[in-house]
Amino acid sequence: MSNCTLCDLVARTIPVSVAYEDSTIFAFMDIKPVNYGHVLIVPKKHIVYLAELDEDTGVELFKVTMKIAQAVRHSGVKCEAVNLFLADGEAAGQEEFHVHMHVIPRYEDDRFALQIDYPTRPTREDLDKIAERIRSLTS
Repeated sequence: MSNCTLCDLVARTIPVSVAYEDSTIFAFMDIKPVNYGHVLIVPKKHIVYLAELDEDTGVELFKVTMKIAQAVRHSGVKCEAVNLFLADGEAAGQEEFHVHMHVIPRYEDDRFALQIDYPTRPTREDLDKIAERIRSLTS
C-alpha cells in the first residue's frame, strides 16, 4: 500500500471497478457516488496538483473524460446531464492529493447541489485587470 489511495486503485492493490484504462489514464467507479454511474478519472502517474500535470497527460485526461461522460449517458444509469468536477488544492475541496476528474451523472431532483453564495460582484474594471494579469501569465 502507498500513501495514495488513488495510486493503490491504479495498482489494483485494493478492490476497484475499472471503467476505462490505457497506458496513461485510469477510470473507475466511485465507491461513494453522488449518483450511480459516478466515475473518477486519474492519470496513472502520481500527480498531486493540476499545475504539475504535463500537457500531453492533461489532454489525454480530458479526452477520456469526454468519452466517459458520453458512455455514462448511454450506460443505462439515470443520467439526464453530466457534471465534471476537479478540485485542485485543499481550499477547493481536494481530499485525495492525486489529480482526479469526477464525471457525475445528473438528473432532475437528484438532490445534489453546489451551494454558491455570491458575496461580492466585481466591477468590470476589476474583471478587466484580473483578465489582463491572467493573460500575461498564459502567453
